[in-house]
Amino acid sequence: MESRHFSVLVISKSGTTLEPSVAFLLFRQLLEKKYGRAGARDRIFAITDRHEGALRALANQEGYATFSIPPSIGGRYSVLTAAGLLPLAAAKLDPEELLNGAADAMVRLRTPGQDNPAWQYAAARNALYEGGKTIELLACYEPAFRCFGEWWKQLFGESEGKEGQGLFPASVEFTTDLHSLGQYIQEGERDIFETVVRFAIPAASCPLDPKEDPQLEFLRGKDLRYVNEQARRGTVLAHVAGGVPNLLLTVQERSAYWVGQMLYFFEYACGLSGYLLGLNPFNQPGVEAYKKNMFALLGKPGYGGQLAPSQQGSL
Repeated sequence: MESRHFSVLVISKSGTTLEPSVAFLLFRQLLEKKYGRAGARDRIFAITDRHEGALRALANQEGYATFSIPPSIGGRYSVLTAAGLLPLAAAKLDPEELLNGAADAMVRLRTPGQDNPAWQYAAARNALYEGGKTIELLACYEPAFRCFGEWWKQLFGESEGKEGQGLFPASVEFTTDLHSLGQYIQEGERDIFETVVRFAIPAASCPLDPKEDPQLEFLRGKDLRYVNEQARRGTVLAHVAGGVPNLLLTVQERSAYWVGQMLYFFEYACGLSGYLLGLNPFNQPGVEAYKKNMFALLGKPGYGGQLAPSQQGSL
């Protein structure tokens, strides 16, 4: 890092979540070592609550440039606020196109009823849950989709996993994970269903020319995109035959506009799905339990009595 110029963007609504706080501490120290405390101030950007919280207080004290997360929006729903848009802009992606996609999805999904794709998805996953399926796998055949799956897991896990209810959300990257989890999905416990995201227009073309490899001669003239699509079709057929229902979500292409549509689709469907379970999909009281224990174990002031004796004995 000493030979590179860099800045730091810290995102935390409260400023007290340990993981981003520790990461910010380390990078802030690197900045101050390289540029001095005054120089570091000009290279730190904070996205946090507009009025309160530890990070807001520090930003005001040090004079960091700040952006706000609306107080009514929880972290997992904040991707369409500054918390998601500024990192996208820094990565030279188009946040305006992302918002355009989300806005168009909002209009498209505004009318309730059985013809609404978000209502269909929420109803289907709820019906599968009532039918005994307890695990939903979000699957895609594009490696670039991996981080979207990580966000999706938090969205549904924190929104529905409460009061002893909720599907367990997991994500898989096919075809890679077929070589590790494929056996279990095919013949393990029948408590799984899959939601498969398919892009109608793949990102890139790669024609195959086996040349001197006779084992792959059957692929001559075929494109890698075609091979990937047949892998998806073959996997769906196998999994459905093995007792794993599949829901298919087809997205036009991998672009900022269509990712914006997906983000809004899943956020809206998540709210609907939570209400079908009779839950509040916008709170997450359970996440405080591990934080209190962790702070008590680390010796944070004010948390000394948080760890129950029965818990201490099981560590």
